[in-house]
Amino acid sequence: MNGFRFTVPIRVRVADINYGGHVSNAVVLNFFQDGRIGYLERIGGFSELDIGGCGIILPEAHVHYRAEMFFGDELLIGVRARDLGRSSFVVDYRIERAGEVTAEGWTSLVAFDYARRRAVRLPAAFVEAVRKFEEME
Repeated sequence: MNGFRFTVPIRVRVADINYGGHVSNAVVLNFFQDGRIGYLERIGGFSELDIGGCGIILPEAHVHYRAEMFFGDELLIGVRARDLGRSSFVVDYRIERAGEVTAEGWTSLVAFDYARRRAVRLPAAFVEAVRKFEEME
């Protein structure tokens, strides 16, 4: 998948289908999350609850639906991080079926201390892991 160093395959399940006979719009956000979980693990053994001393929280999500997805489709989800800031970063997603883009989008993510219920600085080890994996300067 061009432009994405990390991908994860997923097969559309019957539970992913809505009354229109295609993947539900809400499920696409679940696909993004599945990809994000895999990405975090791959770049440094991180999780959504622990990116090196804090978790992440999602304040904003954007999805562009490009083509219907159906039961049994074999999909590939691409994930990449960008725009690392003081306490936030952006993750891009692309979903493809046999090379055809079916959905793409991005989410803003904020480093979050769940015990104190507030945003915090991105941990240095996390920033370093993202920069290394994405080959950022």
